[in-house]
Amino acid sequence: MFKRKLSLAVGLMICGVVQAAEPLTIDVHRDANCGCCKEWVKHLELNGFKVVDHVESNMSAIKQNLGVPQGLASCHTAVIDGKFVEGHVPADEIKKLNGRSDLAGIAVPGMPAGSPGMDYGQNHQPYQVLGLTKAGAQEVVADYPISR
Repeated sequence: MFKRKLSLAVGLMICGVVQAAEPLTIDVHRDANCGCCKEWVKHLELNGFKVVDHVESNMSAIKQNLGVPQGLASCHTAVIDGKFVEGHVPADEIKKLNGRSDLAGIAVPGMPAGSPGMDYGQNHQPYQVLGLTKAGAQEVVADYPISR
């Protein structure tokens, strides 16, 4: 009986490892000339995402079509599982987004120094990841204080 339970446990662990190895696919829409967008894409790839890169000529239209409020706007916009990811959102917060069925998307408004893709050795700024509920309300999803 013990061997049978052990075999079952090992089998489940192997299945979990196989599932964990599959990268999350995210579509990133960005301007061709934006260096920080390219750095954010690298951040995603280093954190296990498969990035489908879309170079766009009209980012305003992309944001509008996805329902990104102007107050949450940044330079690039991504889509994962039908939800928007606006700006320099850390990969870990994107991974948590699937568990939030109440959210239409998440954003890091502006371009805060020290956020993923914006770390060029300068002083870091504190920032927040904001969520937009499907009802249109905004909420703080995560706080990132100054780190050195």
